Amino acid sequence: MTSDFEAQLRAVSLRVTRPRLAVLAALRDHPHVDTDAVTRLVRADHPTVSHQAIYDVLRALTDAGLVRRIQPAGAVARYESRVGDNHHHVVCRSCGAIADVNCAVGDAPCLTASDDHGFVVDEAEVVYWGTCPDCDRTHHQ
Repeated sequence: MTSDFEAQLRAVSLRVTRPRLAVLAALRDHPHVDTDAVTRLVRADHPTVSHQAIYDVLRALTDAGLVRRIQPAGAVARYESRVGDNHHHVVCRSCGAIADVNCAVGDAPCLTASDDHGFVVDEAEVVYWGTCPDCDRTHHQ
C-alpha cells in the first residue's frame, strides 16, 4: 500500500517522506481522527516525528486534496483520507463518533443548489446528527 501512497504524493507534486506516508496510513486505517490521535498513531512507528511536523503534513495533504478536514459544530477538526466523492457524515451527539454516509440520491446531486446565488459550488457539507448504537444501548439499559 505504501507504493499507492507514494504515487498519490507524486501525483500532487509532494515529496515522498516518512511522515507523509505515516499520516496517510494512519488516516486510511483510522478515519475521522483528530490531530492528537494522528500524532499518537504516527509516533507508534516513528517516535521522532514532532507534533509540528504532523500539523505541517496534515496541512500539506489537505491543501493538495489528499486529505479532507472536517469539523462538525462543537467538535475539534478531524481528518480523513476519503476524498473526491462528496460523501457526508453522521455524528453521535453523545460520544462524538463519526461515520461516513454516501449521498442519498446518487452522484453528489447535493452540489446542485436550489439557488447558488452565482457561486460555483464545488462541495456540499451535510452532517446528520443523532445517537450512535453504542450510546443508544447505554441510554436504554
